[in-house]
Amino acid sequence: MGVIHRRQETRTPPAHVATADHKAVPQVVFTTPEVASVGLTSRDAEHSGRRIEVVDYDLAHVAGAHQYGEDYRGRARMLIDTDRNTVVGVTFAGPGVGELVHSATIAIAGEVPLDRLWHAVPAFPTLGEVWLRLLETYRG
Repeated sequence: MGVIHRRQETRTPPAHVATADHKAVPQVVFTTPEVASVGLTSRDAEHSGRRIEVVDYDLAHVAGAHQYGEDYRGRARMLIDTDRNTVVGVTFAGPGVGELVHSATIAIAGEVPLDRLWHAVPAFPTLGEVWLRLLETYRG
């Protein structure tokens, strides 16, 4: 026991202290349809004082949506901080959208610039293709 005790005394504290990043906490509501979001909502963004652009996309136009049926209905909304060129909020509504929120969390927590997100090629045909469609819609 003395050896173990001695090692604990000489151990140095970790260099990194884990902290919570409250701006990027994902949430999924398992209703029909599912709703998944992370980051700012449109209302939060409006009150934040940031210059925000809202991009909406109909998930039924994503090829992967047809895996859920021909009558798929869903929406995607991405909020972009135009000064920083980063995603600050994402909301999805529709069947299976809970699977999309992790990639949104990474984009927000990592403050990934939009020009880097273009290089994250989605698998085809999946709902994840919505990322490319949102970026295309933003670019116009």
